[in-house]
Amino acid sequence: MFEAKGIRSGYTGVTVIKGLDLNVEHEIFAVLGANGAGKTTLLATLARLIPLIAGQMTFDGEDITKANPWRTAALGLGYVPQEKGVFADLTVLENLQIGAMIGERSRGERIDEIIELFPDIGKRQAQLAGTLSGGESRMLACGRALMQDPKMLLLDEPTAGLSPLYVDTFFEKISEIHETKDVSIILAEQNATKALEIADRVMVLSLGEASEVLNAGDWTTEKLKEGYRI
Repeated sequence: MFEAKGIRSGYTGVTVIKGLDLNVEHEIFAVLGANGAGKTTLLATLARLIPLIAGQMTFDGEDITKANPWRTAALGLGYVPQEKGVFADLTVLENLQIGAMIGERSRGERIDEIIELFPDIGKRQAQLAGTLSGGESRMLACGRALMQDPKMLLLDEPTAGLSPLYVDTFFEKISEIHETKDVSIILAEQNATKALEIADRVMVLSLGEASEVLNAGDWTTEKLKEGYRI
């Protein structure tokens, strides 16, 4: 579904992702790594928010190497950033409605589904998004992306900074989204233990370079240390 070959990307004068290959099918694909490993840059690159220095990418059979973010969104690629994922001055409902600008099903039907998936934000539809807790805000950002009816969801460290209760809840929701909504997921995450519990395959990123890709159950402590370069 998503294939990247030899991609290099970064910021002015700095290459962060260094010749990375990626092939993700209909699965939960976890990208692990320490702070500064390049996880956020990688997902922003896949979402076409950061231009490529080199390499090629295809999504669902279409070349998106030079595509704009609106084009990849229209093709079915949803993106949830690690921070600032909601419009703070808009209500919860208004945030969801913005997500519904892409997609063909009725707006009401999709909103009902998101509220069923995330009942905590369903109770706060008239509340300004900027007043939500960290966990609620993360759920709203994910819900808004799901309003697009995506084929694939890019989740950038969705549990960073959340309480243990919200961490457990969010990982359960990630599995539920994949299983019930038929959505493929690329998950960038620092919580290796939790990610390994729900992922099908896992890649470890270190300084913009990837280790081998293995089934989640094949990652041993020693292999993880090698991937993290500890």
